[in-house]
Amino acid sequence: MRAVDIVSGATATTIALLGSLVALPSAQAEDYGIAINGTYRATSNGDWAQSSQGPYGAGGARVFRDEQTKVETWTVSSDCVSPVECTGEVISDAGWTAPLKWDTTQWFVDRDIPNWEPCPDGTAAPGHQTFGLWNFDPSTTRRDSNARDLIVGFEKTQAPSGACGVNKPLVIQLPVRLEKLS
Repeated sequence: MRAVDIVSGATATTIALLGSLVALPSAQAEDYGIAINGTYRATSNGDWAQSSQGPYGAGGARVFRDEQTKVETWTVSSDCVSPVECTGEVISDAGWTAPLKWDTTQWFVDRDIPNWEPCPDGTAAPGHQTFGLWNFDPSTTRRDSNARDLIVGFEKTQAPSGACGVNKPLVIQLPVRLEKLS
């Protein structure tokens, strides 16, 4: 009789232990320490805009050019299914929405902008915009995946080669700063 009680007690303890393990999710399991979520003030600093004078928008001297500084509010949501596979979405108060994707060291946002580059004949060429973003700790001035309140990076917009009748695409790159609001 005593052996039956011990087995029953052991079974109940095992079930309780397994139940408690299932009920307690790991803090890192939700985002693997990578996901970014919340509302951010996104500033693209036009005072530091650059354009390349080299062929195909690459190489050659980088020159500064006057561009308008843009300040937008972004709502960012992301989920990770593993430490190397995260996706999400950025919704800007400027009226656009774009996919967000993690690429082992930084986040990327890609979107197309219709009528981005004005042409001399009155038409306009589209542009492809890419944001490259990474978490940043200002106290160490280094990338830090644990820092979520400040994200920095670049915004690069490029027209297709041949746009406006010129076989050299216009490429403009600006530094970007995202500050967490909530």
